[in-house]
Parts: sequence; C-alpha cells; structure tokens
Amino acid sequence: MRFELAGAGERTEFWVFDVDQRLAAALAGLWWERVGDGWRRSFAVPVEQASHAFANTRTMLLPALRQAADLDPVPWQTALAEVCRRFAAAGVDWWLGGSAALSVRGAAIGPHDLDLIIAEADSVRAGDLLADGLIEPVTAGEWDLSAWWGRAFLHARVEWAGGVTAEADLPDVTDFGPTAASRLETIHWREWQVRVPPLDLQRAVCERRGLAGRVAIIDALSVTT
Repeated sequence: MRFELAGAGERTEFWVFDVDQRLAAALAGLWWERVGDGWRRSFAVPVEQASHAFANTRTMLLPALRQAADLDPVPWQTALAEVCRRFAAAGVDWWLGGSAALSVRGAAIGPHDLDLIIAEADSVRAGDLLADGLIEPVTAGEWDLSAWWGRAFLHARVEWAGGVTAEADLPDVTDFGPTAASRLETIHWREWQVRVPPLDLQRAVCERRGLAGRVAIIDALSVTT
C-alpha cells in the first residue's frame, strides 16, 4: 500500500492507495472513504497534530486491516492486558464495552477489537498513553455520541469514545451510554479488575440488532453468573 498525508488549515487527510481488494470492506468499516483510486480518512486537526499517528498508520494499518478482514488472528487479550497495565498505572477512568466485555466474562467470542469508554477528562491523555500505537489523532467527536474519539493498534485494534453523551441512549438505551455507566459491573480478568456493562443491556442491544447467536451466548452467561 502507498500512503500520502495532506493538510489544509485545521483539517488533515490520510490517504492510502493500492489496497488489496480483500481489505476494502475492512477499510470502509474503519470509516475510510473511497475517493477515485484511493481511500481517504479526514480529521479535524492540523497536520502537525496528526503526523505521529500517520507515521504509525504507515506500518500498522495493514495488520489492523488483515485482522478486521479475518485474515489474521486477533490477539485481543494481549492488547487488553497492555491497556490495563498502562491505564492502571496512570489512573485512567475507563471501562470495557462491546464483544470484549463478554469475552472477559468467559464468553466464547473472538473480538475483532477493544471498545473502550473513557471519561472525558482522560480522553486525550489516553492517546498519549497509547501513543506508540496511535493510528488516528485523538479528535473532538464529530458525532453526537461522545466528546472525543481515538483509535490505536497495540497487537489488536483499540478504539475509544471519550465523554459519552446522553445522546448515546436515544432513542434506545445502549450498552455504552450513561445508563450502562451507572450500572457497571467489575470482572476479575487475569490480574486486573475490569469494569463492564451489565449483561441485560448487552442482551437488549444484541436482540435489537438481530444477533440471535450472541443473545444465546449472553443467556448462557446469565445462567452461570
């Protein structure tokens, strides 16, 4: 793959060309946009602020895409242990969502990434702590669900929403919004205490999405916990 960095004022664009067709769907899933013969990811930060993440992207995007496309295994446990170690040492206020939140409970699920929810005050600092794997600059959220967004690759993809807003629970309560944050449960995973959303909220989300297999897995967890 060939990469280009472009900046204009307060926006920066990452470009990638010559992408293997097997990786195109994975690239789109990471919110890259197909433009002409290339793919573009745009950020609301000046190029100076994005240059470090771009340097990482040049070497880390391919393995991230291969994992997302199910071409390579996803060592999510290694990534989570690294996140736990770094965040615990720095006192970051965070919790784990998505499929990994079920996996740490013992569910037979192979997460493609780690979904983290981080307190607004720690959102930018999280990027500093994961700087060696940062593949997107930490940016103010360009959506209604969170104040910040970040993405890194540390053995596996790590994504975080910082300062999740009340909009996340509209029109339906989610497993990553304020309602979930008010009902977190703590799971002992390896040597760490990891906070996760309650099973009933994760089940409701999976049911709305039509994920019958995931619902069955959650029901089995509910019986054993």
